[in-house]
Amino acid sequence: MADGFGPVQSEAGHLAGAAAEADGSAGVREAEPIRVLVVDDHALFRRGLEIVLKQEEDIQVVGEAGDGAEAVDKAADLLPDIVLMDVRMPKRGGIEACTSIKEVAPSAKIIMLTISDEEADLYDAIKAGATGYLLKEISTDEVATAIRAVADGQSQISPSMASKLLTEFKSMIQRTDERRLVPAPRLTDRELEVLKLVATGMNNRDIAKELFISENTVKNHVRNILEKLQLHSRMEAVVYAMREKILEIR
Repeated sequence: MADGFGPVQSEAGHLAGAAAEADGSAGVREAEPIRVLVVDDHALFRRGLEIVLKQEEDIQVVGEAGDGAEAVDKAADLLPDIVLMDVRMPKRGGIEACTSIKEVAPSAKIIMLTISDEEADLYDAIKAGATGYLLKEISTDEVATAIRAVADGQSQISPSMASKLLTEFKSMIQRTDERRLVPAPRLTDRELEVLKLVATGMNNRDIAKELFISENTVKNHVRNILEKLQLHSRMEAVVYAMREKILEIR
């Protein structure tokens, strides 16, 4: 695994910041390690990740898989907190496996760890329910940091991919001219305000300051937005909102 790469952009680049869920799990996680399933078709890479993560007291690698099909089976059996998964793999790719993993292990959060810097892979991964998209160029130390952040409800995306996601957002607006067949779920004015600030890259703390509300209230708004839109991550919520012309990024 390559060291010395640029840092992971902690609040999902310029697009999506911390999306902490108000589920009270933080206290539990202090006592119990974050359970991780490592999925990659290269055994040496899996072993390297396991060695690196074994040094972290609060992270436990509970299993590994060599392709997407095996990952789904392992996720169903192990119910990990985090699935760290490659995009391109034989038999079944990581993006395709995302949807099935969310079905068999709904609480699992998926981080794509890949060499693919293709916009299509990034966008498809988010649509499939991934909470993070990191390039394998990141340093080993940053892998553990990203796992902790996603376990705490944040979205993680490599900086170089963040601008590509914004480009995709804008393209979606330009090519979405047809009429919606189903009305979008109604968000409150405050939820729309929060969503717009999320889209500018603000984290929960900054949003709270901007709107003069508590950080916990922001977390509740983000959770309500995701529930109403039936989506998995705040990045996906921004994609949806822009596609439906609920908000606009200039």
